[in-house]
This record gives sequence, C-alpha cells and structure tokens, in this order.
Amino acid sequence: MKLKVDLMTSFDVEEVYLIEEIIHPNHHWSKTSFYNELTNNLSRYWVLRNEDNKILAFIGIWLIFEEAHITTLGVHPDYRRLGYAQILLVKAIKECYKNMIKYITLEVRESNVPAISLYEKFLFESIGVRKNYYQDNGENALIMFTQNIWYDTFKNNFNNIENNIKKAEVFYDE
Repeated sequence: MKLKVDLMTSFDVEEVYLIEEIIHPNHHWSKTSFYNELTNNLSRYWVLRNEDNKILAFIGIWLIFEEAHITTLGVHPDYRRLGYAQILLVKAIKECYKNMIKYITLEVRESNVPAISLYEKFLFESIGVRKNYYQDNGENALIMFTQNIWYDTFKNNFNNIENNIKKAEVFYDE
C-alpha cells in the first residue's frame, strides 16, 4: 500500500474529526479546535493518506522556541499496529530538526500502554504525572520528554527508525 504524508488543510478537518470522534467518543477535540490549530503559526499538522486519499492517521505539534509539544496523534482503529503513528512521528521529528528544536514533549494517558511503548521506542521518557489531566474520566497523564534530539543517542535511534520506514512506500510532502 502506498502512503502519503501531507500537511493538514481545512479540507481535511471533517475526516480528521470523524477519526477523533471514534478514538475518543467521550471527550475529543472539536472541529473548531482543529481549524484554529491550522491558523496558528506555532502549529504543524499532518495527515497520513492511503492511495485512495483516505486519511488513516494524523499528528499535530507546536513549535515553541527550542521545544516542540506533540498536541495530538490519532490513528483510525482499523489501521492500528501497522506503523502509521511511527511514520507520523518521523515526520514531526524531521520538522523539529528543520526548525532547530532541541526537546520534544507530550502527555499520554497512563493506561495507554501501546502509545507509551511507541514513544519509548523514540526515546521519550516519563518525567512526571499530571494528576486528573483527562476531563472525561479524571485519568492521569504521563509527561514524556526527549533528551536533546541533537545528541548522538537520539539521532542514531531516530535514523534507524527512519531508515526502516524508508523501506516502505511512504511519500512525504517536503
């Protein structure tokens, strides 16, 4: 299957919102939130499409000085465990390098073991907990952070992951 990573546009919001509703039925981003993010100069959002132009996954980051914050990452449930979140993380990290970012942070539900494992593969580490962070059920969020992404340990790990993805048919908007 050929995959393509594109910048998210306002035309993509409806389809992204439908995925968001499926992923988080009790508490999800609004369409307005996505539209606002697309007009924010600090934000970068991408979608992963298949050859039929269907959106399978999406990611968003904020770029603030030397730090990036992953705001959202979602994969349609029918397409999980296929490496699609990993493809989008590679795109986001490449954008961080392009913008001279040093550190990347995010919050993730304590119970979301698959996501935590993915982030740990990219050398994110848990550095704390935000108590009662999620409004739908009061679940805590782990605060995860990278070391400086310019350090050899991070760069070598990232390059290995990226090289494995390059073996698949993935096309990035450059």
